[in-house]
Amino acid sequence: MEKKEFKVVEENERLDVFLTKRKISISRAHVQKLIADGQVKVDGKIKKANYRLRAGEYVEVEILPPKVVDILAENIPLDVLYEDEHIIVINKARGMVVHPATGVYSGTLVNALLAHCKDLSGINGEIRPGIVHRLDKDTSGVMIAAKDDVSHLDLAEQIKSKTAHRQYLAIVHGNIKEDEGIIHGDIGRHLTDRKKMAIVQENGKPATTKFKVIERFGQYTLVECTLLTGRTHQIRVHMTYIGHPLVGDPKYGKMKSPFNICGQALHSENLIVYHPITKEKMFFSAALPEDMEKILRTLRRHR
Repeated sequence: MEKKEFKVVEENERLDVFLTKRKISISRAHVQKLIADGQVKVDGKIKKANYRLRAGEYVEVEILPPKVVDILAENIPLDVLYEDEHIIVINKARGMVVHPATGVYSGTLVNALLAHCKDLSGINGEIRPGIVHRLDKDTSGVMIAAKDDVSHLDLAEQIKSKTAHRQYLAIVHGNIKEDEGIIHGDIGRHLTDRKKMAIVQENGKPATTKFKVIERFGQYTLVECTLLTGRTHQIRVHMTYIGHPLVGDPKYGKMKSPFNICGQALHSENLIVYHPITKEKMFFSAALPEDMEKILRTLRRHR
């Protein structure tokens, strides 16, 4: 167990805010969990997250070692784009779930990473070791995972502060008239279908997506989408919101298409990050999967 101690200088600052600023964890919510679990003490006493600190007090944080991950390592082939002792970048296949969840305990990216890597960061707990950001099961492309907590914290901060850039390619229904645009719309749980996300007026999180038309095919459009925020199903929800759902999307797309694709035609094409240790700017790219290439070849022949 590692212990960290901080002396309070500013008067009347909330305990959770104080620790969040010192980047002992990836989010304020996780800091609040550490406090609730009794891993944080002020002058030797357990306090609540909203406790107002006084100048001269000492805040002690106990950093427990990651729990033993009770997930089986599985020898699943990975398309590794880059790897060193701190990070691993892979081209995730369509159809692969990122981490175990209720009803899915094997065959995930985490199972594969546990077999491939000796170490993964433990910040996200037992079922999501190393996972800094997610891709939906049926979204393919570039993903980065962290092998240690320091790298995890740094990468998570890059995504939060928009220092990292993520670009996607999507094939959508309809002919988008604008050459480019920005979609704004708070995203939250669907009011009647809790398995879906939606644009909501209340209790949503701000979400922004930039899009740029790459190629038009009359009834379909190839677009490049850049995430300015990272909400669940963001591109799928935003493109549906403007009337251009993704081809093959089983959850948000109600339009039928003649193409043989399992899941939405969405691919994480490019990722730009700064190496968490060396601070070198790094660019990663993954070619379109064959199913999306096949759709584009068909559309180009019939254009």
